[in-house]
Amino acid sequence: MLTLKQVSIPVLVRVKNGALDRVGLYARRQQFSRVVLLFSQDLQPALLARLTAGLAAEQIEVLQQLPVAAASFEQAVDIFRQLPTTTHAVIGVGGGKALDVAKYVAFLAHLPYFAVPTSLSNDGFCSPQSSLTVDNRRRSLPAAIPFGVILDTEVCLRAPEILWLSGVGDLAAKLTAVADWKLAFHAQGTPVDDFAALLSDATVFQFIARPIRDAEGVKLLGSALMLNGIAMALCGSSRPASGSEHLISHALDALSAHPRLHGLQVGVATYLVSCLQAQNTERIAGLFDATGFWRAIAADPFSRAEWIEAARIAPTVKPGFYSVLSARDCLAEIERLLATDPRLQACFV
Repeated sequence: MLTLKQVSIPVLVRVKNGALDRVGLYARRQQFSRVVLLFSQDLQPALLARLTAGLAAEQIEVLQQLPVAAASFEQAVDIFRQLPTTTHAVIGVGGGKALDVAKYVAFLAHLPYFAVPTSLSNDGFCSPQSSLTVDNRRRSLPAAIPFGVILDTEVCLRAPEILWLSGVGDLAAKLTAVADWKLAFHAQGTPVDDFAALLSDATVFQFIARPIRDAEGVKLLGSALMLNGIAMALCGSSRPASGSEHLISHALDALSAHPRLHGLQVGVATYLVSCLQAQNTERIAGLFDATGFWRAIAADPFSRAEWIEAARIAPTVKPGFYSVLSARDCLAEIERLLATDPRLQACFV
């Protein structure tokens, strides 16, 4: 018997210039008059001032205003315990750490959550998980899709270019992730949610058609990353957005002496995995050529030895997660690609 699936999606979505100044207006329209604000510790004071001025202009009371320095489960729980009982909503503003903590606090408190990213380095701002450290070990914990996503295109455009490139890398990963998902279906019968897979693929192709770093490009990338989060919520799994390329990145996080931005690691791993999958390789390479992704990686190359070790460990990172790395022993092939592929050669020392 077929059953209809019920999923949560953002009620409020604003992707526009000046959206940061209107957060108070959006909160008032939803009758959220008392909020808790969590922000990145290194957030530019001018951006925080714009947000709080907008809240004050709409008579929104900020019950707590707390900086977030680390994406820590322990800190999230501590904030939750001290959350005022009169809180109507939680607002997270800044980078991924603050947004992950704010999202998890709102999830624990069963409160609406507004995600206000100031850069587009990955798809986490609208995913149904929070990436937090638990006893100093990175974990993906269940959370809820934001009630609202407020993305100021001008603010995100002014963020460092390397954060933009990280977002490009994380977006490209959807191609290899979906390919791994379908491989798992044919090998093990892992169910594939066709709509979630289609949505994830479509977001990449939409951005590839215009991979330019300007206001319109920010809108396209931000919308694409947001829809990837929704695709994960639709199927109740990270499969539409995360495959073997993420396993390699997670392994690197654990062993590297110099871990990089998530999307930079994932982007290079995406190209590598596409070679193993024998599909989408030139499409991914072309995107990275057009955006300057390859140039940025070559300016600060990875350790080849660390990546080989990460590739060896990657199949064990997530037990039961079938991918191209499970289909065969890929280590020798990966070593050869790192040594002989001209694009990858420039990425490693």
